[in-house]
Amino acid sequence: MALLSIVLPAYNEKQNIANTADVLSKLLSENEIDYEMVFISDGSRDGTYEEIVKASEENPRIKGAEFSRNFGKEAGIFAGLELATGDAVIVMDCDLQHPPSAIPEMWRLWQNGAEVVEGIKSSRGRESLGYKLSAGLFYKIMSKLIKMDMSASSDFKLLDRKVVDVLLALPERNTFFRALSFWAGFRTESVPYEVQERQFGESKWSFWSLMKYAVSNATSFSTLPLQLVTVMGLVSILFSVVLAIQTMVRFLMGNSVEGFTTVILLILIIGGFLMLSLGIIGHYIARIYEEVKGRPKYIISRVTDNIQGEIIGSWRKK
Repeated sequence: MALLSIVLPAYNEKQNIANTADVLSKLLSENEIDYEMVFISDGSRDGTYEEIVKASEENPRIKGAEFSRNFGKEAGIFAGLELATGDAVIVMDCDLQHPPSAIPEMWRLWQNGAEVVEGIKSSRGRESLGYKLSAGLFYKIMSKLIKMDMSASSDFKLLDRKVVDVLLALPERNTFFRALSFWAGFRTESVPYEVQERQFGESKWSFWSLMKYAVSNATSFSTLPLQLVTVMGLVSILFSVVLAIQTMVRFLMGNSVEGFTTVILLILIIGGFLMLSLGIIGHYIARIYEEVKGRPKYIISRVTDNIQGEIIGSWRKK
């Protein structure tokens, strides 16, 4: 019988662990799906890992791990993928904003041959205006940079074992799960869903964290920002040529502007382009530096008793 693994990254989600484990266990049992749940506590400080341990003791199908510190959602997803042993793996939010009711349909599509099943948002549910605006800006930026529609996509996906193995074999340290699963290809189907309301707690994402996440993922997956440096250079040259022609015409007509206003304006514009270009290039150099150091994506400090293996920097299976 095929095994389904469900990976659930969690950061300060103590209130949600027991409820999530209970809801998923009942749903999967009712649909006669053999399963395991893999909770990853991403350096939580509210007792999330202790709740994972309790759930594991009550249900041996539940296992979990805790990071030595907060490494981010991407690290949590990849740690879960590495610990998962199922023939298919679903990644979803621990707060159940990704609806469990979509899982049986995803499982059915996988059994019918789909190798990737995408959860596609049909509705974002109830969100504050500020969060909707920041999320909308984030998805627009990401869609332009990585050349795929991010507006309805999510981390809610089912991956066949072969797809999981491909993603885990990638050597890069700075990963973007949503885009990498798209980049990998394979036969893909989709399941629409509506974002559910949180039963406990609040979202950990703010405007600035979303923007930081966007910049980090964009530079780890796309070289388009580097190409923007060339575009800014061309715009600067074009602007300079137009300004030079205007100045020459005014001079020949005998009504040239006195003072240094034009020169100062030109210096400020070119200087702004140069500083922005240096910032973009510097960010990519920082990415190269991080990759060359070869540090692990995450460090696991503790695992539940039903996980066999050892901890060496990041998880290594025996």
